[in-house]
Amino acid sequence: MARTVGIGHQDFGTIRREGYFYIDKTDFIKEWWEGGDSVTLITRPRRFGKTLNMSMLDKFFSVKYKEQGDLFQGLSIWENEKYRKLQGTYPVLFISFAGIKENTFEGARESICRMIEEQYNKHDYLLEKDLLNDKEKDFYQKVSADMSDSVAAVSLRSLSDYLGRCYGKNVIILLDEYDTPMQEAYANGYWEEMVAFIRSLFNFTFKTNPYMERAVLTGITRISKESIFSDLNNLKVVTTTSEKYADYFGFTEEEVFAALEEYDLSSKKQQVKEWYDGFCFGEVKDIYNPWSIISFLAEKTVGTYWANSSSNSLVGKLIREGSPEIKMTMEGLLRGETFHTTFDEQIVFSQLDQGDDAVWSLLLASGYLKAVHHEFNIMRGRVQYSLQLTNMEVRIMFEQMIENWFGGCRRVNNAFLQALMADDVKAMNTYMNKVALQTFSYFDTGKNPSEEEPERFYHGFVLGMMVELADRYVLTSNRESGFGRYDVMLEPKERQDNAIIIEFKVQDEEEKELSDTVKDALRQIEERNYQAALAAKGLPEERIRKYGFAFCGKRVLIGGM
Repeated sequence: MARTVGIGHQDFGTIRREGYFYIDKTDFIKEWWEGGDSVTLITRPRRFGKTLNMSMLDKFFSVKYKEQGDLFQGLSIWENEKYRKLQGTYPVLFISFAGIKENTFEGARESICRMIEEQYNKHDYLLEKDLLNDKEKDFYQKVSADMSDSVAAVSLRSLSDYLGRCYGKNVIILLDEYDTPMQEAYANGYWEEMVAFIRSLFNFTFKTNPYMERAVLTGITRISKESIFSDLNNLKVVTTTSEKYADYFGFTEEEVFAALEEYDLSSKKQQVKEWYDGFCFGEVKDIYNPWSIISFLAEKTVGTYWANSSSNSLVGKLIREGSPEIKMTMEGLLRGETFHTTFDEQIVFSQLDQGDDAVWSLLLASGYLKAVHHEFNIMRGRVQYSLQLTNMEVRIMFEQMIENWFGGCRRVNNAFLQALMADDVKAMNTYMNKVALQTFSYFDTGKNPSEEEPERFYHGFVLGMMVELADRYVLTSNRESGFGRYDVMLEPKERQDNAIIIEFKVQDEEEKELSDTVKDALRQIEERNYQAALAAKGLPEERIRKYGFAFCGKRVLIGGM
């Protein structure tokens, strides 16, 4: 009989006691412990079992659970007598920053301090023992939601000291979702204040803490060492491209297919593979995200379970407001192409809106892109990546995101596309100007307004056409290097449809009227023989429509031939 599929459970004890569906990852305990690293930072996309594995470490090592070794009976780690004896023998501090999602620094700081206070409250039995002197007991009482920065900075180190005295062993520290406060700080504009606070806390907790045995931190991103890990030279970083622990977070294909057989869903293997396969950790390929697989086992139908399980607003914002190059790259990725680039996996959040590299790094760490190949570039001193969209689920997520960009003017945008299909140039002009007026500012970054750099708008608009017309056309673009030039080709999938070529052009100083810019765009299509590729595929000249789009600020003029 198949096990019950419990959705959303992240507590190892609950899953084991209730007999919910679980894939054995307990060998991670042995590999991590024998690795001997002082502080391990493991980054994986959201909902990849990070919290569950941290809960597993807590239940295995913590003295609190020394009588609950039965949780591990029947699992791989329990076959080893050495580890059976190790279970329940260390004091453990298990903390999660997953809920630190405040809009202000003051709110975030208070939430972190309150979380530390809760740790002190859990161990207030220490005050009853003859372990702390009067000054230490006084310090214990100072730990609160409104404690000073100096008290907060040393709070976890001090608690490690007290627990070490009580149990005669140094403390294991587990910090889950360490980067959540940093992502919120970036999104809400208090990055510098949060960096200063976290850096001080981490320095005392993980670097100058003689009472710590070992520590594990998990998160989605590898935040730059300069930001919050300065001088932390005992940090072992394991990213999505690292070899260590590659198959302990996420499900392997063998594990997924075995689960499908358990639930009599073997006939769905190929469909599940098409939708959810594609994550790569180190050299291990064919990794599936647990959330989608567990959801599929429960629902028995495919869907965008993982992609829609939390907010993708930051990713959407970075692509929507990003450079034309980012949008052009997204076009290729949505067509299934591979993007080759060089960047550092360390993410400097404060630079996300200043360069493309940080955006690709974030998308890779978040699981939206996979590195099909990576190697160190000696000449540049950085890693060269070959990136693709991870799988069908991610591609659909991006398509839905792009559709939502025009959500506020969906009716008008659809009317424009209908006019385009009907070759109604007058209606095209009417609706395109409405779309531009309503959405230009939506593509602004604040530093490069769309009126001054309209490429941000029309590159986003082209992405929108890719999604809306995907059932009828194959959209390709031939990017020119000159300012404001960008031609688009829509090749029909059905022989009865006409092909379409569009040339975008920004009015320059020599052109007095937008109509002159339109003529220049149409002349460019003819002079450069853009229709040749379509003619080579057998499309006659009369079935190839050509349009020039001229931009001046938020005004657009369209002409055809």
